[in-house]
Amino acid sequence: MKAILGSAAAWLYNSAIGALPSRTLREIYLSRWLGGLGKGTEVQLCCRFLNGRKIFLGERNVINFGCLLDGRKFRIHTGSDVSIGPHASILTLGHDAEAPDFADRGGDVLIGDHVWIGYRTIILPDLEIGKGAVVGAGAVVTKSIEPYSIVAGVPARKIGERNPQLNYSLDYRPFLI
Repeated sequence: MKAILGSAAAWLYNSAIGALPSRTLREIYLSRWLGGLGKGTEVQLCCRFLNGRKIFLGERNVINFGCLLDGRKFRIHTGSDVSIGPHASILTLGHDAEAPDFADRGGDVLIGDHVWIGYRTIILPDLEIGKGAVVGAGAVVTKSIEPYSIVAGVPARKIGERNPQLNYSLDYRPFLI
């Protein structure tokens, strides 16, 4: 019964509520359905959540339009002041390509404070993105990223370092998005 109710909650948000241009309705629904929704976190239009109970968003996050957060079996945790670009995907579950039985493989995804994830990034299961890291647009993250690292590419590789003296708080709430 629990699985059926969870599937219904996901369908309702992903098919209807998530597409409504009402920030208030989306926020009310997500505050009751997600594992955690931090104060000041903005989830824009047409984001999809798989098993919201395993998704924990910190304070003042910006989850841009069209993102997919997959909490089907494992958890996603974000810190504070995390910016996730449009159409990014955070996956916690996949398959073991080497397993003869196509077995599931996955793990939690942990994202530190002040992380900036670019447009159409794909983050694979069972890894950590350290505090202050930047993931370039279109990157595919296959392993953990050290704090304040800048990574890009497929697979994502370190291309630089970010200034560790970060002191901003996100507050992005565009009209009708």
